[in-house]
Amino acid sequence: MTTPTPLALHLLKGALTSPTKRGPHTGARLPQDTLTLPPTAPEPEHVRRYARVCGHDPRADTLPPAYPHVMAFPLATRLMARRDFPFPLLGLVHTRIELTRQRPLARTDGIALSVHTEGLAAHRRGTTFDVVTRAVSDGEAVWHSRSTYLCRHSAPDTAPDGDTRPRDAPPAGAPGEGAQPPGAGPRRSTRPPDAEPLPAGETWSLPAGLGRRYAAASGDRNPIHLHALTARAFGFPRAIAHGMWTFARCLAAHEAGSGGRADGIGFAEADFKAPVLLPARVVHAADPATGAFELRGTGERPRLHLTGRVSAGPGSRGETVTRSA
Repeated sequence: MTTPTPLALHLLKGALTSPTKRGPHTGARLPQDTLTLPPTAPEPEHVRRYARVCGHDPRADTLPPAYPHVMAFPLATRLMARRDFPFPLLGLVHTRIELTRQRPLARTDGIALSVHTEGLAAHRRGTTFDVVTRAVSDGEAVWHSRSTYLCRHSAPDTAPDGDTRPRDAPPAGAPGEGAQPPGAGPRRSTRPPDAEPLPAGETWSLPAGLGRRYAAASGDRNPIHLHALTARAFGFPRAIAHGMWTFARCLAAHEAGSGGRADGIGFAEADFKAPVLLPARVVHAADPATGAFELRGTGERPRLHLTGRVSAGPGSRGETVTRSA
């Protein structure tokens, strides 16, 4: 069992160890252990703060669908900040998220969390891997997520060694299969690259301080999200919105469009396409018939920031409810 420690300490450790992990990454191997936390009920004010900044109802009795990701983020960061983790924490790119929710979680539920990494794969821009998070409440597996990260580096002549726990393969003919970049390996895509834009819905005005607000609610204080000065150090002209905020905000819009039903999201996935430079005006578009959604910029040639899909049923990877012994 892992002892909870402040997220800031993991981020600091990750910043200190990142310069020692510049590569080459040929032969990289992921840690094989799983970090866990005992059952803990979310802190009520923390949940309300997160709900407000993401557009959820702060008075609801259930947790926002992506909130367990926030609860597990310190655990994931701790794992990626370790010296035996092969890639630098600073500079990792979150490219994809998918989550399966077996049932809505009450804000008073005690939730046990576990995090491990798997699915190491060569990519035309470097190497990708998955961070897998599972949540259990009263012995029942209730929530599962898979975040894909990219470590950018020059493409090696040989693929990484990988690990002994390969990424779960999607079932044959699973919806959302699309063309992948050369060398990326099999991976789901929320929409085909030649798909028509979805019909425009609401336009959202995102303030310059949005990254700081979400950082205060989620604990993710990556400097690229906080201020233009700190973002410039990493190559961005201005601070950028958290990818997980864009995802959570789209889920909140889906909930609102379905009458605020807590059970309206059983599975959700998104591909992060391009950063949102703050401040910004973005358009949320969705197709209720298919569950597809996207977030794009405004103007004549809008930039596509995120594509996703949501459904009330179980996820694409067939996660099932189980009881722990």
